[in-house]
Amino acid sequence: MTISLPELKQGFNDAGYICNENTALTVYLSLELKKPLLIEGAPGVGKTEMGKVLASILNTELIRLQCYEGLDETKALYEWNYQRQLLRIQMNRNLEQEQVKEDDLFSTQYLMERPLLKAIQAEERPVLLIDEVDKCDPEFEAFLFEVLSDFQVSIPELGTIRAKNIPVVVLTSNNERELSDGLKRRCLYLYLDFPSVEDEVRIIKAKVPATADLLAWETARIVAQLRQHGDLRKKPSIAETLDWARALVALNRNRLNGKLVSDTLNLVLKTRADQAFFKHEIGTEEIDRILKQGSSGGDISQCR
Repeated sequence: MTISLPELKQGFNDAGYICNENTALTVYLSLELKKPLLIEGAPGVGKTEMGKVLASILNTELIRLQCYEGLDETKALYEWNYQRQLLRIQMNRNLEQEQVKEDDLFSTQYLMERPLLKAIQAEERPVLLIDEVDKCDPEFEAFLFEVLSDFQVSIPELGTIRAKNIPVVVLTSNNERELSDGLKRRCLYLYLDFPSVEDEVRIIKAKVPATADLLAWETARIVAQLRQHGDLRKKPSIAETLDWARALVALNRNRLNGKLVSDTLNLVLKTRADQAFFKHEIGTEEIDRILKQGSSGGDISQCR
């Protein structure tokens, strides 16, 4: 599975995943060096989507491990199928056959693959997406070191299982906690920020092509201004921008105005406090003023 940098860039464009040169280059190097890629950034900037798009570009299987507090090896690596093992023992007793040997019980036929083991044993190089790794416990993060360094796992009953094909590994983090130096050392690092207005317009046009050019620009501009405001508890993600654009297209709108923004506010601001802040501290008149100024001025973050 090889891909050139121009082919990777074209793949991103074909998938509608808009990224800059640095992002494409870092992803390309992680593929060439066969190193895990750690992507950090705010929620909703396209970290998880990167793993999905890579699997599509490389035409391979996406294996996803969703991290959470309390995640352990039995959920991430493997688990023995104890019900089948007990059934085998019971069947032997019923048929009055000799007692099952331990080696027979702890064999691959009774092993239930979880995402990490599935990725290591895949016949073709898969994309392993370890999503929101910052949510797992430090102990589990340390457990990942063996997988990310040597692409192998140790199972006491079976020994060491090495990867048939080194998977493409993408780890994502929302920066909820600081990751260890050991994990970072094993990865190439990429930070994804919210896109510029120009890039978000390109994203809107790629994902919601029915959006009028002016509407796409106004939508991206208002969202960008909202993100700059430090008093918002949850900044709008790219996915919420796209939902907003789709809703505006469904309403047959070609332009934004203050009232329309206020009426559809729940599509981009997802907490009651943020909606109240918009209505009391920003308001429809300020939105109208900014939209009339076009691309040359206006900043919601200055409105108090």
